[in-house]
Amino acid sequence: MKFIFGLGNIGAKYDQTRHNIGFMALDHFAASQGVDFTPTKLFGQAAKLNVDGETVWLVKPTTYMNDSGQSVRAFLDFYGGKPEDILVLNDDLDSPFGKLRFRAKGSAGGHNGLKSIMAHTGTQNFLRLKFGISHPDHTHEAVVNYVLGKFSKEDLAEWEETFEKTDQALLDWIKGADAAALSNRYNG
Repeated sequence: MKFIFGLGNIGAKYDQTRHNIGFMALDHFAASQGVDFTPTKLFGQAAKLNVDGETVWLVKPTTYMNDSGQSVRAFLDFYGGKPEDILVLNDDLDSPFGKLRFRAKGSAGGHNGLKSIMAHTGTQNFLRLKFGISHPDHTHEAVVNYVLGKFSKEDLAEWEETFEKTDQALLDWIKGADAAALSNRYNG
């Protein structure tokens, strides 16, 4: 069993914001697989699919970004999963716009959603797929406003192509590709 967690904030005011790129990528993948999200009692909206005999849960935590780990912990506990069974999709201020980067472990890099997951799982050793959104290079307040700002129509059009590549990357991971193989194929 595998779990893909897309990070973001619940609510219409956060739709299509930079911080919600994890939700957006997971929505695109779910649509490509013909599955829909439904609310759960595990602090998330989830969709279940089966790929070559592998059960996969797609999860959008409903705890807001800063408490994403609560949903991750609930799913792992309920289904008997381990941190090595998860892939987290999140925004990355430190990467250029549109760049994909798989990372097998490491610090949260200031990302509160990742910090929460690390706190709830007790480890930094879980796979992430980071989506570069660039950095505004301003004060903390400007960064908050930037990540909670909406993508332009032009940006959204660029993401559509990236999400198609992401769909294939997620399928590769589900079918057994490891972090090194995924990095070699998709980072850049």
